[in-house]
Amino acid sequence: MASSSSKFLRRLSTSLNSIQNHSRFLSSSSNSRIVLEHLSFALHPSSSLSYNDNHSRIGSRDFCSQTSNLNQVLSQGPAAIDYSSLLQEDEFHKLADATIHDLLEKIEEYGDSVDIDGFDIDYGNQVLTVKFGDLGTYVLNKQSPNRQIWMSSPVSGPSRFDWDQNGEGWIYRRTKAKLLETLENEIHQLCGEPIRLS
Repeated sequence: MASSSSKFLRRLSTSLNSIQNHSRFLSSSSNSRIVLEHLSFALHPSSSLSYNDNHSRIGSRDFCSQTSNLNQVLSQGPAAIDYSSLLQEDEFHKLADATIHDLLEKIEEYGDSVDIDGFDIDYGNQVLTVKFGDLGTYVLNKQSPNRQIWMSSPVSGPSRFDWDQNGEGWIYRRTKAKLLETLENEIHQLCGEPIRLS
């Protein structure tokens, strides 16, 4: 059973990677059909797909009775967003760099004002690492292709923040949480002393 689950996860991962790598084909309805069929094939290994050089299906396919699984996968989570169309790369770097450098300065001052064993802060290779000793470690870095700041938190786990033009701040679309407010609340919770980042 475990082997079967591993094979299923490998198939799904391969298909999702294929979708991501070939997203430029999604503008064409025929290519969209091919990508969706590849995803369906991952969900239903009994399928048999084959394509010629023109991306036309030439093989056969055994349909599974659980076709609703594909619809569930496609309907879950937020819709794909072309982040590059929302924020130009130079503007992204300007905003992200300003945010990270501001965090570096303010958290460093905070670390000097409170007594935390093992506190350390480092910025290198566009990665900000903040260690609160045994309390945990934060890692923030820029993801240029997605125009996002990614954060790994010892409190809330991983999250990806997009620039919100209206709110003029970084926001996690899934929960609507703001980056600076999230850090303020979590660091206060971890260390017992409030910190002002916004």
